[in-house]
Amino acid sequence: MLIDSPFLTMLENRIELREIPFTDRGSRLLVYRTNHSFSIRLAERWFKRSGQLAAYRKRPPIIQDLQFTDRQGNPLDFSLTSYPHCLHCQTSLGVFTIFFQDQETLSILLPAGNFGLNFLANVDEGQVDRRGGVLRTTGQIQRNIAYTTNAQLLSNEISAPADTQLVSQTRFLSQAGDSFQINITPRLGLNRYIPDPFAALERAASRWHDWFASVPPVADPYQPQYYYAWWVMRAGLISTRYYTTRESMTPSKFFYLGVWQWDAYFHAIAYRHVDMNLAKDQLRVLLDHQRADGMLPDAVHDEGVVTHLDFPIDADVTKPPLITWAAWKLYETSKDTEFLNEIYEPLTRWNRWWFEHSDTDHNGLCEYQHPFSSGLDDSPLWDDGMPVEAPDLNTYLYLQLNYLSKIAGVIGEKSDAQAWDSQANDLINRMIKSMWDEEAGFFWASRNGQRVDARTPFNLFPLITGRIPQSISARLVQNLIDEQQFWTPFPVATVARNDPKFNPDQMWRGPTWININYLLIEGLFRSGYADLARELRRRTLDMICSQPDIYEYYHPITGANPPKAAPIFGWSAAILIDLAIQATNEQTKRLNN
Repeated sequence: MLIDSPFLTMLENRIELREIPFTDRGSRLLVYRTNHSFSIRLAERWFKRSGQLAAYRKRPPIIQDLQFTDRQGNPLDFSLTSYPHCLHCQTSLGVFTIFFQDQETLSILLPAGNFGLNFLANVDEGQVDRRGGVLRTTGQIQRNIAYTTNAQLLSNEISAPADTQLVSQTRFLSQAGDSFQINITPRLGLNRYIPDPFAALERAASRWHDWFASVPPVADPYQPQYYYAWWVMRAGLISTRYYTTRESMTPSKFFYLGVWQWDAYFHAIAYRHVDMNLAKDQLRVLLDHQRADGMLPDAVHDEGVVTHLDFPIDADVTKPPLITWAAWKLYETSKDTEFLNEIYEPLTRWNRWWFEHSDTDHNGLCEYQHPFSSGLDDSPLWDDGMPVEAPDLNTYLYLQLNYLSKIAGVIGEKSDAQAWDSQANDLINRMIKSMWDEEAGFFWASRNGQRVDARTPFNLFPLITGRIPQSISARLVQNLIDEQQFWTPFPVATVARNDPKFNPDQMWRGPTWININYLLIEGLFRSGYADLARELRRRTLDMICSQPDIYEYYHPITGANPPKAAPIFGWSAAILIDLAIQATNEQTKRLNN
């Protein structure tokens, strides 16, 4: 067994099963622990049943109170040791080892002895049989559970404490090498075949070992969190179902179920280091659902897409236009011209949508029509209402035009390349003319021609283009590194520290977001501030590496995770990966020169 793999042992007990579930690539099963029992949640939305976008967070587990028992039926205490590929539960009667046989099947390798296994299932129909039993939910959402053992069953009962709950109680006499498996599936076909558990456990270990072994090496200080980040990037993948047309990475497998547009772009940047097709599919899953008018959805879920919301206002909703920027990064790694040819026309339709539907005053600059389209849901930039003509949006559109020009050049569309480049230059000039405030050193957002008086790093975002005059970029950098504004102990605060709306615990009203740092690091390099870029990269890496998990956002003063920040967060993991690789490559280059 590959338990002595350096990658698996490095991550011993990182999966603590309270906030960080035991799961596997593509699986919809999330295993959590409560005291001396386990529960299994489903990474599924069931919106058609609940009618609420985030109801899955409050939905009870499909299986709960899963316990190992002694021969009298008393729960066994256990000590837990976790690895990416398995859970070892040490009890007074021996070790129970839990692992994924496949995406829908959990196997439990049993010790020899006389004991039992009980659980409560949130289903409404069940029947026992000679090797276990089958439990089902009926109605609009159907999920099937089969539990099966090759141990000698001494007793096997199903009882119904409530109309929508069934309790399974089994007791068996096990020999070394016997196992108990639980298959949870929406399919009619159930997996009740029990393979050699030692070989299946070996395969589970090999899948994880091979994943970690395929990633680029990084410097020693980054390794523990770096390999944990790669665990997040594999564990967070969900299988294809219905609208989720490609294997896709979730922002956080329990907190955000589905594919969110701009998260997917950062995920792709990490995947390009290990699996280029997986990276491309993070973009394709969004292009699969491009609307006829060119708009890309805000999010894609099993049951559909999000393109319109009626809260906090009623409007179409999408996400910042960064797909072309991400696609170019994939091309820089793969040199795959065919991929650029594949996506070029959808990208041009997406670009056209922005300028046709989001420039309502026809001044050549685009506005956010819905606050969520910015990705900065509760930023003070939207406190006075919508639409808002924002520096960050028009910076993204500049990048989009710039990379469309590069893509067009590679695929032989020379006249397009010139046109995109000309439009990009025109956009920069319009931003400077309409948004730049020389006295304040900011590019201001505006609504109905009036300045939006909120100081955020998004007022500095034209720096990212690398195409603004040095006199302007110097003022932007001066504001960026001001310790009373954005250069907090753990930069970059998403609202200036001395702004009355600064709140270090509330999402986009103060906390540090890793994706924003990533864009600013890239912009600093592009604008000639390499030393400052490296300093921000170092601080960002140190902040992520100092915490036990990888979070949605961080407290800009303490570097800790604010109370509502989602754990096992995808784009934070993806960016840690890319920044650690960047820093390691630079260090290696210096040592070799």
